[in-house]
Amino acid sequence: MRVLVTRPREDAERTAAILRACGHEAVISPLTDIRFLEGPEIPLEGMQAILATSANGIRGLARRTVQRHLPVFTVGTQTLAIARAAGFSNTKSAGGDAHHLAEYALERLHPEDGGLLHVAGRQHNAGLMLELSQHGFTTRTEIVYEAFPVEGFSEDALATFRSKRMDAVLLFSRRGACLFAAQIRQAELSNAISGVRAVCISQAAAEPVRALGLAQIRVASAPHYAAMLELLS
Repeated sequence: MRVLVTRPREDAERTAAILRACGHEAVISPLTDIRFLEGPEIPLEGMQAILATSANGIRGLARRTVQRHLPVFTVGTQTLAIARAAGFSNTKSAGGDAHHLAEYALERLHPEDGGLLHVAGRQHNAGLMLELSQHGFTTRTEIVYEAFPVEGFSEDALATFRSKRMDAVLLFSRRGACLFAAQIRQAELSNAISGVRAVCISQAAAEPVRALGLAQIRVASAPHYAAMLELLS
């Protein structure tokens, strides 16, 4: 299948490699551009663990601290791999979404042992740390990057859409789905997507594209990448 990969460039390249290994053709067209925020050393004193809901959260943290001693709990295996590559050796994955990460942390950590640091983007969901703070944890969120919308699809993606050769699109978040829908309308591609299948990580990611006229909208059985790949077969 020809699959549109809409993730930021660095993650898109990793996703494309996985798709090619599975026999698919990847068409890369990032919907957002990641810009890491400069700043002083991020203080880790008093923290017992770091929570990461995105690979870019780890990348941003690694740019602003040389310390690698704290345990890192990630939302999924891809973020786990990035954390290990950055030198964090004590890493664990919740294998789901932010809610799974909160449950994972609650099962293994205790408020009296120290605070929890969430490294995130500017448009992050505050629900994770709110849930943990309601269980008595001291929490802090460090904004380490911002995702800016990209203007328009790549030339490769536009050509593939217009020739009606695109088979599927992977949508990893509600915001990404909103940006995808906006670009489809802006490029006047509504008539070119009648054969395209949307593979969504969650129901929230599926909602913004329901009115587009796609051939099919499928939601992964679990909020992680492996479950999305299964829906391409």
